[in-house]
Amino acid sequence: MSGTPPADWRPGTIPGPPPAPGPGPGAGRVSPIRRLRRRLRPRSRPRFKGLSFNRLVPNLMTLIGLCAGLTAMRFALEGRFGSAAVAITVAGVIDGLDGRLARLLKGTSRFGAEFDSLSDFLCFGVAPAFTLYLWSLQRLGAYGYTPCLLFSVCMALRLARFNASLDGAPRPAYAYNFFTGVPAPAGAGLALFPLFVGLEARSLNWNWLVALSQHPAVCALVLIGTALLLVSTLPVWSFKNFKVPEEYILPVLLGTGVFAAVAIADPWAALATAGVIYLGMLPFSVRSFRRLKLEAEEMTDDE
Repeated sequence: MSGTPPADWRPGTIPGPPPAPGPGPGAGRVSPIRRLRRRLRPRSRPRFKGLSFNRLVPNLMTLIGLCAGLTAMRFALEGRFGSAAVAITVAGVIDGLDGRLARLLKGTSRFGAEFDSLSDFLCFGVAPAFTLYLWSLQRLGAYGYTPCLLFSVCMALRLARFNASLDGAPRPAYAYNFFTGVPAPAGAGLALFPLFVGLEARSLNWNWLVALSQHPAVCALVLIGTALLLVSTLPVWSFKNFKVPEEYILPVLLGTGVFAAVAIADPWAALATAGVIYLGMLPFSVRSFRRLKLEAEEMTDDE
């Protein structure tokens, strides 16, 4: 025969090909150079989808302000009205910073604007009225609740009007430096004016002034007047693009330093004084708006 069957061949089976030779003693090993190349090869980092932390900072600030407003309501329930006033003031400071941070970090968004409005309504529309009700107006019963309700409703209308103006027609150039009506943080400060005066009078042991500032009729008039200022059409300086003349820069800096020192030494007197100054500023703001409007109309007529 031409071929000899393998030793393990059995009748009825077909012999297959011979088995492949096994791996040698050096197979499966990686050279040290290749290992070094693998270690030195730059690894690709995973990319996560979402917003950068810089764009979240304004929303985080708004969230902290919202927590400050809620904490003010808790302090008022516990009878700690001074701490409640401080918490609302902190919320106002944060509200003045989060919008500027959003524009600086290029993190403005529609979500941020809506979130800021909801936070403003609670911190400046609910918390001040709630605090004044527990401090003074609850002695009138249901009638004392009416000014608080009116104030909160007017604050909601003022914020809704502001949000609607964002999608409306562009305003004239001279109107960009003005708010329509008193803004929400300033409205909260004006509403808390009797509380600031009462806390300052209590520290000075002026009992007659404490009784006057805590009288329900006084607090009700202040709340109603502030509510009307919120929904009014008064042009109020926004101080966003307010330019200070060079000769007034030094006095403004000195005045700010003096006010900061007084606020640290006697915060209630400083806050009450700030409210009086703000009210006295409103007629000048209206006069400035009318003057700018008249100048713009004269320029249009000349063209």
